[in-house]
Amino acid sequence: MNKVLEDIAKALVEYPEDVSVTEVERDGSTVLELRVNKDDMGKVIGKQGRIAKAIRPGVKAAASREDKKVVVEII
Repeated sequence: MNKVLEDIAKALVEYPEDVSVTEVERDGSTVLELRVNKDDMGKVIGKQGRIAKAIRPGVKAAASREDKKVVVEII
């Protein structure tokens, strides 16, 4: 799941070397914290959050294969 999110984010941003994903267990769910360069934040979120909304279901689908509940947070 980390790799899926990281690959998607790196494809979107101008500074792929600054992309990092941290996995944290919280309240029975796995939280994937995505960090990008501040200049790339808009590219990952998109207008009105459209790109972020498109990323989340893809990551959740990958997680469902492993029977995990995943939340994506963009930090």
